[in-house]
Amino acid sequence: MDKNFFITTPIYYPSAKPHMGHAYSSIIADFFARFKKIDGFKVHFLTGTDEHGLKIQRAAEEKNINTLDFCNEISLTFRNLSKTLNLVNTDFIRTTEERHKNAVQYLWNELVKNDEIYLSKYSGWYSVSDEAFYNDDELEIVDGNKVAISSKSKVEWVDEESYFFRLSKWEKPLLDFYKKNPNFISPESRRNEVISFVKNGLKDLSVSRKSFSWGIKVPNNDTHVIYVWLDALTNYISALNFPNKDDDLFKNFWPASIHLIGKDIIRFHAVYWPAFLLAAKIDLPKKIYGHGWILSDDEKMSKSKGNILDPLEIIDRYGLDPLRYYLIKEVSFGNDGSISQERLEDCINSDLANNFGNLCQRVTAFTINNCGGRVPKKIELQKDDIKILDNFKNNISLIREKIDNQDINFYINFIVNSLFEANKYFNDQEPWKKKDDKIRLDTIVYTTLEIVRKITFLLYPIIPKSTLKALEIFSLSENDINITSIENNQFLMKVDKINKIDILFKKIEKN
Repeated sequence: MDKNFFITTPIYYPSAKPHMGHAYSSIIADFFARFKKIDGFKVHFLTGTDEHGLKIQRAAEEKNINTLDFCNEISLTFRNLSKTLNLVNTDFIRTTEERHKNAVQYLWNELVKNDEIYLSKYSGWYSVSDEAFYNDDELEIVDGNKVAISSKSKVEWVDEESYFFRLSKWEKPLLDFYKKNPNFISPESRRNEVISFVKNGLKDLSVSRKSFSWGIKVPNNDTHVIYVWLDALTNYISALNFPNKDDDLFKNFWPASIHLIGKDIIRFHAVYWPAFLLAAKIDLPKKIYGHGWILSDDEKMSKSKGNILDPLEIIDRYGLDPLRYYLIKEVSFGNDGSISQERLEDCINSDLANNFGNLCQRVTAFTINNCGGRVPKKIELQKDDIKILDNFKNNISLIREKIDNQDINFYINFIVNSLFEANKYFNDQEPWKKKDDKIRLDTIVYTTLEIVRKITFLLYPIIPKSTLKALEIFSLSENDINITSIENNQFLMKVDKINKIDILFKKIEKN
């Protein structure tokens, strides 16, 4: 079995400061990366910034600063965001780096060598905001301006010499590939959208611009810069030291296990990127997943609308782990979701403080007071004990399967239900009434402690900092967390002392 896992976020366009949508993509990718890591995989997790194109050039001009200096400043905020979000990314790619430039120009030359690129003239509508070309049937008039229907971004007419990629040539091969690889695009709604787009016919794609200079130059014709999406998409292999296909990074981690992206850029990733790779005779990634948007007042966030949600403000107020938990639990993965202060506070109070934090506190205090602060070793498991313990063992294969299908909703629901059952078990068994039956009391305590450990291990990819605090109960560290051990009902037999811990989550006082 291949135990290498390569996950990528979109590389973020640093024309403005990070918003909740950036945080969401990164947190979800981090969740998958952490799960795979504790399940014994060697994980490569890539994020970064996409720093070329007219949009960046204009943003720098508006601030009257050097374009690279502008990129350096904004890119740093995204790098810092990775630290703030406690990501375990193993690389951070910038498209202004030399390693990336070399890879892009090599890929361009491969496409030229394979007769996939030709020089002509482009006339049509272009959105600077989206860095995308649009046909007439993809546009509408809003407040007197011509805008893209999908993004509502303004378009402008472009009429200039351009290199073209023979995208039309790859229409049938792409449809054949989608058919043979039904899980390549997820969720199903995105797959259907992509197939419909391709079936409507593909036109050759303009892949260079002459009207601005901020980008990677076309080899042998520096009056052109390479189209920002051909440039940006290449980051997924430039970060693996492409074009050196014998490099360990490339050999071990390409093709990527999953490109995790927002649904608005599905076309670039599921149509253009596979076509570029097929044309260059490079393996395609295994999966493209287009998740939904994080909405503000039921609208997609944008700088122009002024409805940007700042993740740093929410983290400052409520903490990082509660935000991570909320986004993973309350936003149905694959669909759009919005931030609700009321629901966030409910998650903190109900799920985190009551169901998880309080369970940890109760069983720890009871163990210290009634078992001398030691993990009971002389136990006799009964039917109820075995049933609740085996629920984890019996579902671990299904959990892995659901993770491989990006079914986060199943994963979090399993944890929530397990917490409910754990609290119910402890209450129903009433160990405080078993002080005359030491073995039964010890068995209930041991069983509950084991459940707490298993749930804590499963919560680690979601709320890593808080779970590491919870594991101090058992003197366990991050290195002790592994998914396989969740099947083991006697893991705590090797743990002796139980430690008292501070409150994991403070309840939010509501007016």
